[in-house]
This record gives sequence, structure tokens and C-alpha cells, in this order.
Amino acid sequence: MRRNNLDICADILQVSQSGAKKTQIVYKANLNFMIVKKYLGNLIEKGFIEKNDTHYFTTNKGVNFLESYEEFSSIADGIR
Repeated sequence: MRRNNLDICADILQVSQSGAKKTQIVYKANLNFMIVKKYLGNLIEKGFIEKNDTHYFTTNKGVNFLESYEEFSSIADGIR
């Protein structure tokens, strides 16, 4: 099954929780650099991720999103 935009955002946020370089995000979220660049830009703009010199970190807003996403996913899995 293909991942949707929310799935991809959740994967990136999950990888970035303890801090991750862009390369780590690419490999752990199973994406390519072009896609990750686009998503990271959007996630930073919306306040879900912050970047220091070399690492990306999930913000509190991003953690709240992940918690809601996981709760919704567990409910949705029960419907399928």
C-alpha cells in the first residue's frame, strides 16, 4: 500500500524525534533527497520541525501531531 502525505510526514517526524541528519531521514523514512527536501521545508514552515546546523528535531507541535496521528491510525486500522 502506498503512503499518503500524512504517513510520510509522520515517518519524518518519528525519525527526527531525537535529532537526525537529512541523510538519516532519507534512509530511515525510505525516501529520496528531493522528496525529503520538499517535506522538510513544509514541516519547518509549519513549525513541526526545527533545524540547527546539521540536525533536524521534531518540535512539541510535531510530537503532538505524531500522537494524534498514531491514535487516528489505530482507529482507522480497526475499520479496514
